[in-house]
Amino acid sequence: MILEMAVLNVRAGEAENFEAAFVDAAPIIAGSPGYIRHELQRCVETPNRYLLLVWWETLEAHTVGFRGSPAFEVWRQKLHHFYDPRPVVEHYTAWFSNP
Repeated sequence: MILEMAVLNVRAGEAENFEAAFVDAAPIIAGSPGYIRHELQRCVETPNRYLLLVWWETLEAHTVGFRGSPAFEVWRQKLHHFYDPRPVVEHYTAWFSNP
């Protein structure tokens, strides 16, 4: 399993619009092959900053499957205009887990 992590800095004054667009866009990513689940967290200290966490079966499910799909273009059109700067996306694998 792979965890995708992206810090999303939303343009000032656009948080409410971003949240509505994200709710609309969420089924797009959720319908992708290899998708497991996702969370969107809002920063307490910086309210226009969000943390997107997406769990995938494999790295390729995200980087090839989703990003290479027509669905990604729709996702991008719905959400990417809210970001400033463009988010850095990283992928993680479990190293340690405390039950």
